[in-house]
Amino acid sequence: MSSSESLQKAREFAPEIQQVKQEIGRVVIGQEEAVEALLNAVFCNGHVLMVGVPGLAKTLLVKTISTALGLDFKRVQFTPDLMPSDILGAEILDAERKFSFVKGPIFTQVLLADEINRTPPKTQAALLEAMQEKQVTAAGQLYPLPEPFFVLATQNPIEQEGTYPLPEAQLDRFMYQVVLGYPSFEQEQAILKQTTASVQPQSQPILNAEKITAFQQAVRSVPVVDQVFEYAVNLVHKTRPEGDRAPANVRDYLRFGAGPRAGQNLILGAKCHALMNGKLTVDREDVQRVAPWVLAHRLVPNFRAEAESVSMVELVRSLY
Repeated sequence: MSSSESLQKAREFAPEIQQVKQEIGRVVIGQEEAVEALLNAVFCNGHVLMVGVPGLAKTLLVKTISTALGLDFKRVQFTPDLMPSDILGAEILDAERKFSFVKGPIFTQVLLADEINRTPPKTQAALLEAMQEKQVTAAGQLYPLPEPFFVLATQNPIEQEGTYPLPEAQLDRFMYQVVLGYPSFEQEQAILKQTTASVQPQSQPILNAEKITAFQQAVRSVPVVDQVFEYAVNLVHKTRPEGDRAPANVRDYLRFGAGPRAGQNLILGAKCHALMNGKLTVDREDVQRVAPWVLAHRLVPNFRAEAESVSMVELVRSLY
């Protein structure tokens, strides 16, 4: 894509995203921050981990976003007995006594990995490898995943018994972690009215895979000045308790900070946030907007932080 084409796509970005948000809002009431984060990650070609208690419409949200973006959608409920082949696919012996590969549900454009922490590490690792490489290997053959490809995983923060928490190295593969909260009083009234009526609203496609790919290229073409790069790197360095830039609360509450991938995601997310708001350049406020989504799940709290129930999101915000 030439620079003039990228500029044209960048100018079209904000109005198109506004239409997508309006279409999603017809079906999903509230959760504006989650919608913004998910759309931002899609156009940065990243994956998202959603954390929230049951009943907050996580499945409906992902399905509605998939429809509004014109993408295929599949959902997998993760359980302790789920095997990698249940997600990736497996070779079977057909009627002609020949092996053929049967593709699993991961061969879609949007995959909802529901309660990813309920399946053993072997299956988690198989999914995360496909997320990173955008391909599946079976019997020595490579099978590319559809483009674009996104994994939106969920975790239930209440029940931890019988779960397999994602290790930090695998959490780092998710561009964002988004915490979904309860709706407001007025929003919950509207939800009850809408979901108990005889007719349920349905979203319609606004974009398609081709447009999404073009917008992803436009996001990467957004210029960033050196001062913003310096600000992003400084923010990441502040999360490292052994570093000379770490403030007192980081030294008191963290064992480990964020790695270089966090800085990459800060810049990409800030670029997308700028375009979503009609700007053609990135400033510090764009970095600050995406920082809690990028950094909170990459910080490793120490015992004191866990004992005092220190919020990683609030700790990140204290670093601005």
